[in-house]
Amino acid sequence: MLRSKKEGHRLQVKNLGLAFVTGSLLVTGCSMNPSLTQNETEIKPPPVSTTESNQSEKSAEQNSISTVSHDTAASDFEKTESLKLVNAEEQFDPVPLEPIQAAAVNEQSALGSGMTLQELESIALANNPAIQELAASTQKAAGYRTQVTTRPNPMVGYQGQQLADRGTDQHMAFIEREFVTANKLELNNRVLNATLSAQLQELEAQRFRVRTDIQIRFYQVLAMQKQLDLISEFLQVAEKGADFAQQRLEAGEGTRVDVLQSKILYSEVKLTQRQTKAKLAAVWREIAAISGIPEMEYTTLQGTLPSDTGTRNWDELATSMVASSPEYSAAHDRISRAYAALERQEVQAIPNITAQLGAGMDYGTNSGMVNLQVGVPIPVSNKNYGNIDAAQAEICRAQMEVQRIKNDIEARLAVVSKEFDTATAAIDVYSNDILPSALESMDLANQAYKAGEVGFVQILIARKTYFDTNLQFVNAQSQLAAAQAKIDGFMLTGGLNSVRDDSGDTSLRDQTFSQQ
Repeated sequence: MLRSKKEGHRLQVKNLGLAFVTGSLLVTGCSMNPSLTQNETEIKPPPVSTTESNQSEKSAEQNSISTVSHDTAASDFEKTESLKLVNAEEQFDPVPLEPIQAAAVNEQSALGSGMTLQELESIALANNPAIQELAASTQKAAGYRTQVTTRPNPMVGYQGQQLADRGTDQHMAFIEREFVTANKLELNNRVLNATLSAQLQELEAQRFRVRTDIQIRFYQVLAMQKQLDLISEFLQVAEKGADFAQQRLEAGEGTRVDVLQSKILYSEVKLTQRQTKAKLAAVWREIAAISGIPEMEYTTLQGTLPSDTGTRNWDELATSMVASSPEYSAAHDRISRAYAALERQEVQAIPNITAQLGAGMDYGTNSGMVNLQVGVPIPVSNKNYGNIDAAQAEICRAQMEVQRIKNDIEARLAVVSKEFDTATAAIDVYSNDILPSALESMDLANQAYKAGEVGFVQILIARKTYFDTNLQFVNAQSQLAAAQAKIDGFMLTGGLNSVRDDSGDTSLRDQTFSQQ
C-alpha cells in the first residue's frame, strides 16, 4: 500500500516536466495569499467544557432543609451541618470519568466545527516560503536548460581596405557563423535536463517535509485539546474534593492532612492545565510559521487520534521507502547528470568550425570580389583533461551521495520504528490493562471509603491515578500519530530549513563557444 502510494507521487512528479515549470509554477511562484492573513495574533485556548449542572445541588439543598427538625437550636444546628456534609459527599462522588475509547483510523471525532488536517495542509502548501523558494529554483533550472541549448547569433560586419589610396580601395560586407560540432548542445541539454529533474524531486521532497511537520503538530494540538477537556472535567472533581475535605475538617470528621492533600491535588491539576495551554499556544505558533502565515489565529482542530496498533515489517518498509523517496530519486537524477556531464566534457576538445563569407567591390580593378574564411582551434595545449577528471570524480561523489541518503533513510526509519513500536505498546497496555484497572481501582476506593475501610486520601490517590493514566494514554496516541506521519512522509521533516539550490548555470554554453 505504501509503495504504490509513494510511487504514484514519484511518477506524478516525473510526468509534470516542463508543464509544471512553465505552467503552475509561474502561478504559485513567490506570491502570497493576503486573504489568509489574520489581524489578531492572540492565541485563544479552547473553551472549557462543563459536565455538571447546579440544579441537582440546589434541589438536594432544598430537600435537606425541609427535613431539619426544629426542636431546639442546638439540635437544629447539628443536623444542618450533618446534612451539609452528606450533601458535599454526594457532590464529590460524580459520574466517573469514562476511559478514552480508541477511535478507528480515519474516523472523525465530534470536536465540533473546526479546521481539518486537509485544510491546514492546503494552507501550508500554498504559503510555505521554502516551497516557494524551491519552486523559484526549479524555474531557474528550466531557464538554464533552455539557455544552454541556444545557438550563437551570427555576426554581420563591414570591412574596408586601402581606404587612404583613392581609386584602389576595397569594400566588403561579411557574415560570420560558428558551427557547433560533436553534438555539444544536445549534451548540454541532457546535463541540465537531469538537473531540472533533480530539482523537481527536491520540490516534491520539500512538500513532504511541510506535510509531515504540519501533521505532527496537528496531532499534538488535537491531543492537547483532548487533554484540556479531561483536565477541565477532573478540575471540577478536585475542586469539590477540596471543599469536601474542608467541610469534613470543620465538622470534626476530617484531618488537616486531608485538606492539604486535596489542595495539593487541585493545585497540581491547575498547573497541568496552565502548562498544557502554554504548550498548545506554542505548537500553534509553530503551525502558523510553517504555514507561512505567522498571524494565523488559533482555531479548534477537528480530527481523531490514531489507535492502529498493528505490526509493521520494517525491513520491507525500508526497501519500499528508499525506492519511492523523492529525496533518493533526486540523488539518482544527480548521478544521471554526472554521467551526462562526463560525456559532455569528453567531446569538448573537438573544435567547432567558424566560417566567414564576404562580398564586396574592388575599385582598383572595378570588379566584384567574394571572400570565404574558415577556421578551427587546434587542441594542442588544452585537451580538457582537467574537466574530464573532475566529471569522473563527480560521478563517484554522486554515487556515494545516493548510498549515504539510502543509509540515512534506513537510519531515520529505525528511529521512527522505535517511536512507533513504543507508542503502539503503550496504547495496547493502556487500553487493555492500565485504564480498566485504574477505573476499577477508583470504583473500589469509593466503595471502601463509603464502608469506612480507607481514608479520604486514598480516594484522592485513586482519582489522580485514573486522571494521569488518561493523560498518558492521549500522549501515546499523539506519539503514534507523529510516528505514522513521519513514515508517510519518508521521514522528511524541517519545513522551514534551508533548501538545496542546485539549479545549475549557463557555464556549459559558455564553454561550448569559447572552446576553452
